[in-house]
Amino acid sequence: MKIALYQPDIPQNCGAMIRLCACIGVDLEIIEPCGFPWNEKKIRQSAMDYYDKIIIKRHSSWGKFYKQHKGNNRIILMSTNGASAYTNFNFEQNDILLAGRESAGVPDDVHDMVDKSIYIPMKNGLRSLNIVNATAMILGEAIRQIESLNTSLYI
Repeated sequence: MKIALYQPDIPQNCGAMIRLCACIGVDLEIIEPCGFPWNEKKIRQSAMDYYDKIIIKRHSSWGKFYKQHKGNNRIILMSTNGASAYTNFNFEQNDILLAGRESAGVPDDVHDMVDKSIYIPMKNGLRSLNIVNATAMILGEAIRQIESLNTSLYI
């Protein structure tokens, strides 16, 4: 399983996502352009000492990311406009959980290209959770499901 960030806006969230991925043992893919200058020193500072504990792959565009993964992995968009609640979704071991931009999500063409989309049920009138918190919730459920299917430890 992998996490992918679509054109992230906030470097601190990128650093927090690096920490999440390192602690859980999943790779992180960044789909550029980012909404901030990629400054490895600042990203490392935000990620603390976790930066070197994971594989981070950067893609120069959505098209290049999509071309690499189409047919090899299901791309599961985490979105407030998702089709299924994440608690009702059946995850697979090779899924990529895609998070949209903090400020705007993903454009309609990206939404139309992903394999599936999921959302977190929330109280009426509230918009969204922090991207790292939401990803942690969904990743936790995905790992729980996969571990229950496998007799060996996933992470």
